[in-house]
Amino acid sequence: LLARAGVASRREVERMIADKRIAIDGKTVETPATLLESLRGVTVDGKPVAKPEPTRLFAFHKPTGLITAEHDPRGRPTIYDALRNALPKDAPRVMPIGRLDFNTEGLLLLTNDGDWSRQLSQPENQVRKHYRVTLEKPLADDYVTAFAEGMWFEYEGITTRPAALKIRSPFEADVWLCEGRYHQIKRMFHAVGNQVVSLHRESMGAIQLDPALAPGQYRALTATEIASVDQASTSS
Repeated sequence: LLARAGVASRREVERMIADKRIAIDGKTVETPATLLESLRGVTVDGKPVAKPEPTRLFAFHKPTGLITAEHDPRGRPTIYDALRNALPKDAPRVMPIGRLDFNTEGLLLLTNDGDWSRQLSQPENQVRKHYRVTLEKPLADDYVTAFAEGMWFEYEGITTRPAALKIRSPFEADVWLCEGRYHQIKRMFHAVGNQVVSLHRESMGAIQLDPALAPGQYRALTATEIASVDQASTSS
């Protein structure tokens, strides 16, 4: 309920509960599994939670040079700096679904609907994300097998889920994957001895980057695009 009301993401709400910042009728909430039918009597930091805002879903063409966060400790510009002048002043707070690195551009979806966000972002729902990649060195055919088999990431102690790679030209490839680990595509190419020069997200599931959107521009998602996520979640 708090995520749907636009207070914060589910993960952030869990941290707020752990920090004892949320109460119901004056009693501190101890567990995220608390059952509620409405937000009546719920407070965050002692302040009542406003009624949920209407659902908002946006497609944003993220340019390079922006951080996918609300604030950056290093003072670099964020996606919210770009959106602040574009979105109406009374628009509800929206949160990105996943992240794009500082030097990565392309499709970034934003919403205030936590449930819809999870349908897209959870790996078990098998929502494929498509990226166009430019490499420093020529691609080799054995990259395709390496990506399909998954790669061991020492830091996390996991093997990545299988990813699809298609070589478009000696220095350019398409990559499809269903997860989004830290710098995943860059780390996968590094593991096969190559470096990413540029990275562009083309789509998430059936939602394609609108060619009419210039970098820094956004638009509301269509009913068909929204329904495509619901249908994919149901079929999975």
